[in-house]
Amino acid sequence: MTTIRARAWELFDDIVESAPSRELSSWRAYEQQIFTVDPDYDTLRQLLAVPARLGATSQSGVPALALDVWIASELRRAGFNPDQVWPRPSPPRVLSQDITGFISSLPARLRKEANDHLASRGGSGRASANILGKHYVKQVDVVMSSWATGPELMISTKRMDSSFGKNAANRIEESYGDAKNLRSRHPQAALGFLYCLGASALDDEPETARWLIDLLGKLGREADAYDAVGLVIQETSSTLPDPTSEIDPAGPLEPGAVPDLTADSPDVTVHHHPRVTLHRGAVPGELDPGRFLSSMCNLVLDRTPINFHPEARARRRSAQ
Repeated sequence: MTTIRARAWELFDDIVESAPSRELSSWRAYEQQIFTVDPDYDTLRQLLAVPARLGATSQSGVPALALDVWIASELRRAGFNPDQVWPRPSPPRVLSQDITGFISSLPARLRKEANDHLASRGGSGRASANILGKHYVKQVDVVMSSWATGPELMISTKRMDSSFGKNAANRIEESYGDAKNLRSRHPQAALGFLYCLGASALDDEPETARWLIDLLGKLGREADAYDAVGLVIQETSSTLPDPTSEIDPAGPLEPGAVPDLTADSPDVTVHHHPRVTLHRGAVPGELDPGRFLSSMCNLVLDRTPINFHPEARARRRSAQ
């Protein structure tokens, strides 16, 4: 049997793997050596459509995971090591580059045994990226880290498709506290926050939407909090299931985790093909996702020695 989360990962992987931009550098250069990242919005639209295609509820974790997969794929397009960016492009989704490097160096027979043993212990994805902050451990959605460096980049994502007035304040308060917690222990890491808002908020609760967008902008101006904040406003042609409806029998998915492919749940099929529209014109310039990703990538390169991340530096240098 295939769980809804397992099917989502299959679709996510297929979308990213088949994206025409997958092998193309995302760096662009402008006057006075200003380098920016030009993200693939078409891939983002396809990833955001997956939860509706599968009828995935918010409890499944699939809607929020679509953002994580997109950010990770954009970091790889910018030239950062695929094994160092979590979630990784293949299971296990969270695993230190030091371990993957060691396994890759083994003779073929031992390499296969090591990979099989890792999978048998749940290495196919039960782990999540848990980062110790100043006061508590925080589960971070997208991370770039290794044993030698510690976290170099940490991005938290949130998605809200309904109940905006009821939940908006709580999500922002949580994010602000998480930023202070992580920043205090990791002052040199690039710290970001990407928020995905359902477009219905603009019409159904316009005052709440304006307040939320304004507050997101302010979150990115705090010197000791987030380095950058981004906003995605999306509209899906098919409405996501009511969060109070039947919960995915396999339970919630932790950010960065991979589903248990052996879970006892009904077979999952794609039953429709929704269309996702991104309302980019409603996003203020300071919250533009391209600006957000540009800040994150440039900060990582600016805050590390010149011999770190050689591929990302080469792609940035060759940008036109």
